[in-house]
Amino acid sequence: MKQLETVEQFNDLKDNERVIFMFSAGWCPDCRVIEPILPEIEQAYSQYQFVEVNRDNFIELCQEHDIYGIPSFLAFVNGKEAGRFVSKDRKTKEEIEQFIDGLSA
Repeated sequence: MKQLETVEQFNDLKDNERVIFMFSAGWCPDCRVIEPILPEIEQAYSQYQFVEVNRDNFIELCQEHDIYGIPSFLAFVNGKEAGRFVSKDRKTKEEIEQFIDGLSA
């Protein structure tokens, strides 16, 4: 999964791509639990670009988009928020797939 490097990159992807941002952190045990399934999800939903956002490096983005728990997912299609799966709870593969299947693309 590609790592977000700048706020400008976030805005460019958000405005011009079909993108799912995964908000995570190195210290987050629930984020580590889903790591092994993410490549499979990325492959199954190749119409989206997946980008990991380290919440510690981009706390302002988290605040701006009401991301107060991780792991969390925020999807955009051409500048419009298509959906969000935001909570502090551990996510399962099935829950992540249901979220993506339900996006308003």
